[in-house]
Amino acid sequence: MLGLVRASHPEPTAAVTTVAGLLAVGVGHPPGGVVAVVLTVAASQFAVGWTNDLLDADRDATVGRTDKPLASGALGRRTVAVAAAMAATATVGLALTTNPAAALCATVALVSALLYDWPLKSTPLSVLPYTISFGALPAFVVLALPGAPPPPIWLVAAAALLGAGAHFANVLPDFADDARTGIRGLPHRLGPAGSRAAAVGLLIAATVTLVLGPPGPPTGVGLAAVVAAVMIFILAWYLGRSGDRPGARPVAAFRAVLLVALIDVVLLVTNGRLV
Repeated sequence: MLGLVRASHPEPTAAVTTVAGLLAVGVGHPPGGVVAVVLTVAASQFAVGWTNDLLDADRDATVGRTDKPLASGALGRRTVAVAAAMAATATVGLALTTNPAAALCATVALVSALLYDWPLKSTPLSVLPYTISFGALPAFVVLALPGAPPPPIWLVAAAALLGAGAHFANVLPDFADDARTGIRGLPHRLGPAGSRAAAVGLLIAATVTLVLGPPGPPTGVGLAAVVAAVMIFILAWYLGRSGDRPGARPVAAFRAVLLVALIDVVLLVTNGRLV
């Protein structure tokens, strides 16, 4: 069980699931609706994480990723394959407990994320699944409400920007390993400096969209969130300079993404103007 948890990409899985739960509370889901949203998103994240590690097992073994249970032999591939298939099936089944429109949105998000795992990860279109799947997350949460109300465009756009930025930041710790195993997604083509700049620009744009998108003037909390996002990325840049040294794994930018994402969700939940 511990190996399955480690192979599920637990940090982003926990972060995205928490985001979904907070959004569900923010848009006014009753307790049962919040549970349905959280379980659907968690199952989707497990399916995508396990599939990713399964497809990358040989690459991870090549570069000596001892933190990966599949690459180290601590976890069997058949076990992960069965778990991923069950999680993908559960995602659709759980989404259908809401309504057909929301279930379709959740399925699109899942399929898009799986297409990143294969075959888009090593192409110039590698950012597309992140953009689609992250944009579909708040759309699913809103559509899952009774009556399936349409999600606000600004909310979907902000989430899509956040997802695109997350992609560029997520790849930063793995540039050296990816180069050894032939991965050539869009961030790799831009290089570390270009990817850092893209991540920062996209995530600040996401935060600004969340502040300026809702009706009415921006709140003091929203403006503070923009300032906080800028300061977090300045700090991440400073801490991430160690990633330029051989053997170091620059994770500061990736963790900054998770922190800014949670700040954005707190902003959404507290401003009271979601839908």
